[in-house]
Amino acid sequence: MKKHHTILLLISVLWFASGTDAFAAHPQQKPLWTKGVDGYNTYRIPALCVTPAGTVLAFCEGRQGGQGDTGDIDLLLKRSSDNGRTWSAQQVVWDDAANTCGNPCVVFDHETGVLWLLMTWNRGDDREKEITDQTSKDTRRIFVSSSGDDGRTWTPPQEITTDTKESDWTWYATGPGGGIQIQAGPHQGRLVIPCDHVDATTKEQYSHVIFSDDHGKSWRLGGTTPKGQVNECEVVELSGGTLMLNMRNYERATKSRQVALSEDGGATWKEQRFDPALIEPVCQAAIERYHRPGQSDGSILLFSNPASGENRSNMTLRASFDEGKTWATSMVLHPGPSAYSDLAVLKNGKIACLYEAGDKHPYESIVFARISRKSLGIPSK
Repeated sequence: MKKHHTILLLISVLWFASGTDAFAAHPQQKPLWTKGVDGYNTYRIPALCVTPAGTVLAFCEGRQGGQGDTGDIDLLLKRSSDNGRTWSAQQVVWDDAANTCGNPCVVFDHETGVLWLLMTWNRGDDREKEITDQTSKDTRRIFVSSSGDDGRTWTPPQEITTDTKESDWTWYATGPGGGIQIQAGPHQGRLVIPCDHVDATTKEQYSHVIFSDDHGKSWRLGGTTPKGQVNECEVVELSGGTLMLNMRNYERATKSRQVALSEDGGATWKEQRFDPALIEPVCQAAIERYHRPGQSDGSILLFSNPASGENRSNMTLRASFDEGKTWATSMVLHPGPSAYSDLAVLKNGKIACLYEAGDKHPYESIVFARISRKSLGIPSK
């Protein structure tokens, strides 16, 4: 048996053992997708959502030809109705022959009960560099699908490129990970999806958002970050309706994440800066609100990424109790190779993290972890 298969088996054993009270403070981890199993060469780009019914939705890309970002790539889903203990069979949400369907970014509309899934598409024989250089056969396009039955079925993807992409943008990505619905302030109810793009003239990378004010019937562009050298991002709501964008950083003089703020629901962004506490090796990361200000135990934000300045390893979960100004507590979920991740809060109050991990490289599996408040150092209510 190969070494990484042994490690994945050990993770599974610990998962089932950790169901007992004796293991309650330890992360409970289980691989949901494993390289070469269930029809695909590689599984990448996790996204996670928990509905008010408690259903856990785990998305990823199923890559047929290898671990590369182009080629025959399908968008997949597994569902759980018991806080992630057991899972449904793999479901294909979008398969467009040999083309690339991916970058899942999901948001739940709490006012209508509808799930919205934003995705991107490109020809399977077009590579990112060709799209950026405008030598590709087609370009990067944006699509949306929805589910009104807790993720059991999904509408056929509908293209929204003309409404959400400028004519002088080339490469484009939604998320990946999760979007939000604004809960407070003048833009309450707005659905916000974090995205990124490349400017055709300068070839500079920027983060931006798109949003919907009519419960997903239409989508339009929000604001772009004032500075470049950032791309894949996630968004979180702070107190009073302020939004914070947390972004992958290409400015390697500072090996940490960048953040920016919006006071107008994502229409404009300002105060772009580095967060030196959140070190990164140039990789996607996830940010999620656990509790809002004013709740019984105050504001809690969560963050996950491979916390290394050199390579994709050391998947770490952090918590902030002051709206992201500092990150007071942390724990390592996987010290070895690890990369993309997403976060959600389970109905039973545990923290869920869906992340890429392996023994020799980060793309051997996608692991679902359940973490108690206590193990992360979050005070009891």
